[in-house]
Amino acid sequence: MNNNVKLINLPKIEDDRGNLTFLQESTHIPFKVERVFWTYDVPGGQQRGGHAYHKQEEIVIALSGSFDVVVTTKNGDEEVFQLNRSYNAIYIPPKTWRHIENHSTNAVSLHLSSHKFDAEDYIRNIKDL
Repeated sequence: MNNNVKLINLPKIEDDRGNLTFLQESTHIPFKVERVFWTYDVPGGQQRGGHAYHKQEEIVIALSGSFDVVVTTKNGDEEVFQLNRSYNAIYIPPKTWRHIENHSTNAVSLHLSSHKFDAEDYIRNIKDL
């Protein structure tokens, strides 16, 4: 599946006092960050997402725990990206259908977005891609 979704390995600074990971615009993020949000306390068996965006680009990071980001093409082909390390991220370009599932206990997903919230930017039906 060639959809320009890509995993990003973020720097990991190891230290006996605890590790540090960072990300910077233009080095790790291919857009200016306009919005940041996170999801947490997702009940077992629930999914988040289930949409695409017309314009918005997004970076998703598992800050704690793990979950799967499932990318689906218009014809139904799926690719699963498991995020389970806080030094890995996934880049999701516009017009990419996705949902997030299989959240572990205490999973926290951090989302960095290229645009402020705009309900009109959402694509709610995969057939509209």
